[in-house]
Amino acid sequence: MQIIIFLIALSLMIAIGFLFAFFWAVGDGQYDDDFTPSLRILVDDDMIPPTQDNSQNNNFNESKPVQNVED
Repeated sequence: MQIIIFLIALSLMIAIGFLFAFFWAVGDGQYDDDFTPSLRILVDDDMIPPTQDNSQNNNFNESKPVQNVED
């Protein structure tokens, strides 16, 4: 019986922690923009100009297409 009371108290503490984290994220502005993520799927990656940070050591924008080699 004591373990059930302990588990209920532990689960309530975890639930309060998640609730606190949710309210913190809402207050921090994590859920402010709910329109733009739905439009990202419509934009090709090569249409977005690379930023200076992304183009320093990465060659993602200069990658060559993969050629299928058949034996």
